[in-house]
Amino acid sequence: MKSLFDLSFNRYIAPTVAKIVYILAMVIIALGYLIFVISSFRANAFLGVVVLLILGPLVGLLYLVFIRIGLESLLASIKTAQNTAELVRLAGGSLPPEGSATSSAYGQGPSQPYAGYPASPPAP
Repeated sequence: MKSLFDLSFNRYIAPTVAKIVYILAMVIIALGYLIFVISSFRANAFLGVVVLLILGPLVGLLYLVFIRIGLESLLASIKTAQNTAELVRLAGGSLPPEGSATSSAYGQGPSQPYAGYPASPPAP
């Protein structure tokens, strides 16, 4: 509960809420499946059997897979952010040194080319 009021956003609540969201999604998909089956049986018995055995489970499974993939990608990006913050903390929290390959990304000037390669190809 304390993470909800963290205005600096140093703590992520998604990893703790993801299980609840996934369980709620499974319950909602199951209820939608039941409603879909009941309404299709009311329309036609053959359609009801097709929805009960083929269409309903297939649609429910696809929705569950998409929700799972979305939650996993959210959690993976959060884990990447946490690991990156830990690496920066272990490195001392400073920007890359001047002349490194990534220093131009931080606005510290152009990066130096690799010393083992000539700047241009030799003339024939």
